[in-house]
Amino acid sequence: MTYSIIGSGNVGSALARQFARSGIAVGIANTRGPDSIEALKNEFAGYVTPLSLQDAIKADVVILAIPFAAHKAVARAGAQWAGKIVVDAMNTYGVPPEELKGQPSSAVVASAFEGARVVKSLNQLPAKLLAADPVEHGGRRVMFLAGDETRAVASIAKLVGDLGFAPVVLGTLGEAGTLLDKGGALVLQNLIKQG
Repeated sequence: MTYSIIGSGNVGSALARQFARSGIAVGIANTRGPDSIEALKNEFAGYVTPLSLQDAIKADVVILAIPFAAHKAVARAGAQWAGKIVVDAMNTYGVPPEELKGQPSSAVVASAFEGARVVKSLNQLPAKLLAADPVEHGGRRVMFLAGDETRAVASIAKLVGDLGFAPVVLGTLGEAGTLLDKGGALVLQNLIKQG
């Protein structure tokens, strides 16, 4: 399975660090082009590859670590999303509630990425904590997941585990998506799972 991160800001860079720490290859792209990501490539040689947006969206798993308002442009950049897993690692800070129309943000994302299997995860920790070693006090930092397609959720739960976190599946996007949205009960929770 191939992985890419769209976004090289605080969250995207934190995720790239976790992939490299775990020995998992990942591509990373932003709107400024691959040359702007050379520092990450140099820091994590062999694991992090700067890509163009068009190359990044070819991955089997595309992780969105961009401002929420940018997701529609990324969705339009891909001609075919069917069968891909899109991980919504975005937050909706600064997004007017009416833009979400009373839905969890991941439901809005799913409608933009037609045919993709959307999983909400990797968004609930501040970037500094997301970049830190997930092993703490003899346990692993918890990472929550929600999604409507069981196999996609299982694939991302495995990835989350491979990155060193303790995956906790909450349910579908409708059932659990709002828990992981801005102001949700599980956002900014630094929980450690023992054993």
